[in-house]
Amino acid sequence: MHGRPMVTDGGMEADLIFHHDVELPHFAAFPLLDSAEGQALLQDYYDGYAAIARAAGAGLMLESPTWRASSDWGERLGYSPVELARANTDAIGLLARLRDRYAETVPDVVLSGMVGPRGDGYRPGGPADPIRSADYHHPQIKAFAWSGADMVTAYTLTDVGEAIGIVQAARAAGLPVAISFTVETDGGLPGGVPLGQAICEVDDAAGPDYFLVNCAHPCHVAAGLAEPGAWCDRIVGLRCNASVKSHVELDDATELDEGDPMALAAEHDRITPQLPRLAIIGGCCGTDTRHIAALWTDRGRRGAS
Repeated sequence: MHGRPMVTDGGMEADLIFHHDVELPHFAAFPLLDSAEGQALLQDYYDGYAAIARAAGAGLMLESPTWRASSDWGERLGYSPVELARANTDAIGLLARLRDRYAETVPDVVLSGMVGPRGDGYRPGGPADPIRSADYHHPQIKAFAWSGADMVTAYTLTDVGEAIGIVQAARAAGLPVAISFTVETDGGLPGGVPLGQAICEVDDAAGPDYFLVNCAHPCHVAAGLAEPGAWCDRIVGLRCNASVKSHVELDDATELDEGDPMALAAEHDRITPQLPRLAIIGGCCGTDTRHIAALWTDRGRRGAS
């Protein structure tokens, strides 16, 4: 990203469920691409973040609504491999049309194909084998490459092996790739691996273009940054939760914890000095345009950290 300040979106699935009364079985947004109404809803969603980028004078990272559009989740939702490939290509097609639509006011737009974990991002299973992970994620990433995505970003990862496999699959498809880990309240990955260790292990084995952290409140990320090192320079993006609750608490919640946008921005600002290359800023669970606008209110004037 070369330090370019980039706005990205908030917690899409939670926003659609709680603010737009949309049913998303298995927390999957990609089935919305199957109807004109669903595509219009997604377009309106992205329009809000394009407006924030425009106001901030920043670029826009458009992430496809495909966090669940891999084979295990697609099968649960009744999608064949052919239908799933079509959904992933349609997702990038939608983003490409939006890029054209925003061209006059937001000229710097990156199209990112979003990949999610094979399992549950909150309740991970055992260690993943990198080779099997690469094989699993390859079809989705291949669809992104075929349809003209600029890059791949894998979000809410909990396992080093899966992260390595995703990087390998992206390299095989000829796409740049970023890895985003999630952390628990203690700042470590859900499996117990410290954030810095996970980043170093993936770098040593595969070397993605950069890293992010998502689906954790800034105070949880701060715990992961408690022992700083050169690995902090590899973190280029943050997509934090609005809530200070743990993953278990969020998983069991029946109401959306939206927190306070200005309080989130204040907590966010406390950790940004530890991330000298931070450029991509958005949100995750509980966040929407209000939160992302708050994160960018001052940042748009002073530029990336």
